[in-house]
Amino acid sequence: MSERLVVIGGDAAGMSAASQARRLKSPGELEIVAFERGHFSSYSACGIPYWVGGDVGSRDELIARSPEEHRARDIGLRTRTEVTEIDVERQRVRSRDLESGAEEWTGFDELVIATGARPLRPPVPGIDAPGVHGVQNLDDGQALIDALSRTEGRRAVVVGAGYIGVEMAEALLNRGYEVTVLNRSEQPMATLDPDMGRLVHAAMDGLGIRTVNSAAVTEVLTGPDGRVRAVATDEEEYPADVVVLGTGVRPETSLAEEAGLPLGAYGGLLTDLAMRVRGHGNVWAGGDCVEVLDLVSGRMRHVALGTHANKQGQVIGTNVGGDYATFPGVVGTAVSKVCDLEIARTGLREKEALEAGLRFVTVTVESTSRAGYYPGAAPMTVKMLAERRTGRLLGTQIVGREGAAKRVDVAAVALTAGMTVEAMTALDLGYAPPFSPVWDPVLVAARKATAAVRAAG
Repeated sequence: MSERLVVIGGDAAGMSAASQARRLKSPGELEIVAFERGHFSSYSACGIPYWVGGDVGSRDELIARSPEEHRARDIGLRTRTEVTEIDVERQRVRSRDLESGAEEWTGFDELVIATGARPLRPPVPGIDAPGVHGVQNLDDGQALIDALSRTEGRRAVVVGAGYIGVEMAEALLNRGYEVTVLNRSEQPMATLDPDMGRLVHAAMDGLGIRTVNSAAVTEVLTGPDGRVRAVATDEEEYPADVVVLGTGVRPETSLAEEAGLPLGAYGGLLTDLAMRVRGHGNVWAGGDCVEVLDLVSGRMRHVALGTHANKQGQVIGTNVGGDYATFPGVVGTAVSKVCDLEIARTGLREKEALEAGLRFVTVTVESTSRAGYYPGAAPMTVKMLAERRTGRLLGTQIVGREGAAKRVDVAAVALTAGMTVEAMTALDLGYAPPFSPVWDPVLVAARKATAAVRAAG
């Protein structure tokens, strides 16, 4: 008899695992049953802001593989079906059809938990009022686009100034809205150090996006029709015809917790390098519901990114399929943009380095994306952290215009390899005036960091 693989979650990690397992084992060897509570599978949630803003023409362009395509490859994907309980001891899950309400138990030999993350919603009055939107999935994106087409006013408030908040501010600006961003942190993009976040703030102001820092939302105010009319903080009320939440996410591990599976400090599932849930030989987990090893600090962290989810799914599917693969960890690389401003980081911020007990030096350099004399050269700021004693690269942050963000990949490779900033200065990077100055901005920062390490003794 064939074994059965059950997958909870039909997006990046879950369906990557299912697809890879299917490549390695035939339907006669392995039956695959996947449960997805939504209507869609294998889609790019990261692309939703660009769909809302009009850069992506349609929802279907964000879907890599539809439920029908998965089923055609002998993967039994059940959409609009929610798993409500995991029984690890009896090796079964309980599911409920969201259309009919029917419930059933499904047994498994191998289980993949890929339940993703849930958006954080400020626990304030009015947060669930009509006109307040999250952007976690395609259904959310469609609901927001439909609402924008019906809304007569043109005032938008975005709550949160992380990646999603900043990207949604751009999307709403592109749609002709007057945009205010309410940010409870010191500067936008709290994944950067505050001095780099100030550059993002200045650029957002220059684009016409009003950003209010240190502003915690206390209430969403509604009008006589029950719809949102304003967002309040302790200091002020901000009129709003539409509100978009970009306040971050937490691992969706309520099912796993109820089943007694191990969770970490951030609420994510804990796995070994093969993505097997610790202490459970036939239970696997990947994507936004897990915690991963930070290769720079040596600590566990939660990083919700589709790149990691797809890789982890591939690892799980390979192992379930009878081969062997591992996911060693991350260095914390992420990029974003707001209009023409590019934002990138990898490795540790100053705060994270201090929390890890590391002594370090920091340097910041101003450079350009191309040779200064070549047309289109744009300013770029690079900040670099290096370990004080060894000179090991600890982190890099970049804010600039065209050509800035993807330069962070050089630093990501250096972090993964454990390189020192001095070793980085010898990297043989591509050069021509249309692409870079003679000394690439990342290498200029590495040179300055090398001098700072030497000066620190």
